[in-house]
Amino acid sequence: MKFGWQIVLGTIIGFAGAAFGSVGGVGGGGIFVPMLSLVIGFDPKSSTAISKCMIMGAAVSTVYYNLKLRHPTIDMPIIDYDLAVLIQPMLMLGISIGVTFNVIFADWMVTVLLIVLFLGTATKAFLKGVETWKKETIAKKEAAAKLSDKNGTGDEAEYKLLPSGPANGTDKDAKGAAEPEAPFMENVCWKEFGLLSFVWVAFLVLQIGKNYTSTCSAWYWVVNLLQIPVAVGVSSYEATSLYNGWRKIESKGEAGTNFRVMQLVVYCLFGILAGVVGGLLGLGGGFIMGPLFLELGVPPQVSSATATFAMMFSSSMSVVEYYLLKRFPVPYALYFVAVATVAAFVGQHVVRRLILVLGRASLIIFILAFTIFVSAISLGGVGISNMIGKIQRDEYMGFENLCKYKI
Repeated sequence: MKFGWQIVLGTIIGFAGAAFGSVGGVGGGGIFVPMLSLVIGFDPKSSTAISKCMIMGAAVSTVYYNLKLRHPTIDMPIIDYDLAVLIQPMLMLGISIGVTFNVIFADWMVTVLLIVLFLGTATKAFLKGVETWKKETIAKKEAAAKLSDKNGTGDEAEYKLLPSGPANGTDKDAKGAAEPEAPFMENVCWKEFGLLSFVWVAFLVLQIGKNYTSTCSAWYWVVNLLQIPVAVGVSSYEATSLYNGWRKIESKGEAGTNFRVMQLVVYCLFGILAGVVGGLLGLGGGFIMGPLFLELGVPPQVSSATATFAMMFSSSMSVVEYYLLKRFPVPYALYFVAVATVAAFVGQHVVRRLILVLGRASLIIFILAFTIFVSAISLGGVGISNMIGKIQRDEYMGFENLCKYKI
């Protein structure tokens, strides 16, 4: 590994991408891949593999940081484990489908889909941020008015964590200005964590087994199809528990109970969609999960933490698989993983402090929208450049044959 201006510039871009990506809960792959390709000079496959390593490093760092934090208004961990168990198996299944589509679809199709989807998602997230900002402004004015009535001054009231988040009878009004924390072990739900670990191990074994089969052979399809009962089984178990009231998505407050069948099916389908997009574009599924969780009414802090928690499993599985396939140079991967790990921790710490000082959890949503928009511009620009090059060289730009693809 040789240090030069490329490594320095790549480090700066990677640090910023990991910091913003971890806060928004999107991983930062949309910034890592162009940086690794255009600045460092890796080929597309190596860029994607090292990007997954960076996403894993940032995700692990963020999850470690979040494991000591509690929900801003409800007495529960900031990571919603039940929401993760419902979505993550479908995310893993979607990633496998997306990787297959990535082989079949032409590059220009992927580029067009990326630009349209990311710009739409970024716009939706930005509008959600504006809406949350307005609610926070109203809440802060009401708090200031109450304080003024109490002591006869017009000073702004002390910030109580995210009054716009859902609440139930377990919320604590007297949390003060300090973010609620709890011991590490108290914030881990071991049953749900065990289920997610089972899905991780099962998918990893199947993915590794698939690499030792001939593409389109009978065993290839058997191993691929075995992923369906694993993912559907775990998600169906969680969905059944939610439907019958045995479990609930606590981060939504009272709205986290009494789910309808169609509602749960839609959530699972969105999990698959997030995975398909992630596998198709070589990114984390957080670009879909983050905005989705916000639309479900989950507070920004919980949305970011839960999306990153789910991505930790999917990205780490990809890293193990890429390592066994020898897709990336280990020294470069270790260096950029270290950069992403430190950047994610710093980003989380700085933004959490800003939220406490400013009383604006909507900062997370604006960072999410900004990261998605930058990813759309960078990945879209690279894709358009490659597309123009292929047109000039008169290269084939149609669908590819999956059965002729070699790993």
